[in-house]
Amino acid sequence: MRYLMMQKAGGAEPDAKLYADMAAFVEELTASGVLLATGGLDPDGFKMTSAGDEITVTDGPFTEAKEAIGGFALIEVRSREEAIELGRRFRRIVGDGESLIHQVYGP
Repeated sequence: MRYLMMQKAGGAEPDAKLYADMAAFVEELTASGVLLATGGLDPDGFKMTSAGDEITVTDGPFTEAKEAIGGFALIEVRSREEAIELGRRFRRIVGDGESLIHQVYGP
C-alpha cells in the first residue's frame, strides 16, 4: 500500500537537531525500502483548469500560507496502521503542526 504523506507549511524554524533527527528518520526509511520519494514543494505553484477545449493556467499562491503543503513523502507500507505509525514518528520529530496522509491507488 502506498501513501502520500504531506506536511503543511509553517511551524518552528528548523534547527540543527531537527535536521539531524529528520536525516536519521529519512535514512532509516530509505534503507528499509519504505520511502519511495520525498521533497519540498514550491509554495506558489500553478493551477490548470479546463472547460471544453479551453485550458487555463493560473499562477499561485492559492491558499493562506498556513494551509499550503510544504513538503511530501511517498511511502510504501503493509497497512494503514503502519502509515499512521510513521506519521506519528514524523510529527514527534517536527513538533506542532499538521500532516495529511492519503492512500495512493493505482500502479
